Amino acid sequence: MSVSMISVFGVSDKGAVRTNNQDTVAYKIMENENSWGVVCDGMGGIQGGDIASQIAVETFGDYLTQYLQGNEKAPIKALLHAVEKANKAVFEYALKDESLLGMGTTLVGTVLQDGVAYIVNIGDSRAYTISHNNILRITRDHSIVQDLVEEGNITDEQARSHPQKNLITRALGTSKMVEADIFQVEFRQGDWLLLCSDGLVNELTEKEILLNLKGKHNPKESCQQLLNIALERGATDNVTVLLFGTLEKK
Repeated sequence: MSVSMISVFGVSDKGAVRTNNQDTVAYKIMENENSWGVVCDGMGGIQGGDIASQIAVETFGDYLTQYLQGNEKAPIKALLHAVEKANKAVFEYALKDESLLGMGTTLVGTVLQDGVAYIVNIGDSRAYTISHNNILRITRDHSIVQDLVEEGNITDEQARSHPQKNLITRALGTSKMVEADIFQVEFRQGDWLLLCSDGLVNELTEKEILLNLKGKHNPKESCQQLLNIALERGATDNVTVLLFGTLEKK
């Protein structure tokens, strides 16, 4: 009998235009087969975004690593607590420095456990599942443009080039409390779970992402391929790609 095991890789780049990278990515596969990953896209001044995303990722990841070592069976609770701690850490850090007030970050994170992906998001970084001939966006952007799409005022295609596409309506670290969305989806043998910042989806359509991942099994090669396409198209924003896949273990 064979079972599936998780494989993962993440990559982040400042893009073709920006001089610094305000995205941060991290991931870990635990000894007990639990795993987690997170992508943050920071905002707030020249250095504020860098600091916000780094603090958020470090706090989020440290909490989940400690929590999941005990093989706890409450991943949703763990994700929400990790978000609360990350939000507090970013908010309180900004209070110490006037130049950092208002800094914040998006966050999309996951815990993979027993064939299920538990996903949390704040802002417009996204999570997708890809299987065979289908790509499904799991998260909903917390953005002005997403609201316009859902109200029927613009199309998805118009949203890609809308002048307000970077304006988000929720962020982590900008206030004492934050509201996150939680999702739960099956993660089966042969599936991909993609977490990414908006820098990727600004350059590649969902159909293009599907075509480039279809039939592939190496997360490192696939991450680099998606990043390279974004860079070749003149990526105007930072680009971060995190891919979870499954390998068969005898």
